[in-house]
Amino acid sequence: MYAVVDLGGKQIRVSPDEHVRIPRMDAEVGSSVTFDRVFAVRTNGDFAVGCPTVEGAKVVGEVIAHGKADKVLVYKYKRRKFYRRKRGHRQPFTEVKISEIIT
Repeated sequence: MYAVVDLGGKQIRVSPDEHVRIPRMDAEVGSSVTFDRVFAVRTNGDFAVGCPTVEGAKVVGEVIAHGKADKVLVYKYKRRKFYRRKRGHRQPFTEVKISEIIT
C-alpha cells in the first residue's frame, strides 16, 4: 500500500510506518497532521489515480522532529579577477512518520 501525496509543494510517495522529510511545517512535535491532496493510491492490487486528486483519500502522519538538512555549498568564481564567493545554506525540514492511508 502506498500513496503519492503533495507534501510542501513536492510529490512524494509514502507508505504506512515510513519516515519522510518534507519542507518545514508549522506544527508541534508529536502533533498529528493530515494531507488531503492525494494524487494516487495503491491498495491490495487496486490503483486509483485522481484528476487531479483522489476523492476522499487522506494521509495521516505524526510530526517526529524539526531540523536542518546537510549544508549545500555554493561557489562563485571568475578567473583573473580575484572574484570568489563561498556561501552555504541549510534547508529546514520536518520529519513526519506516516501512520495510515485512508481511501
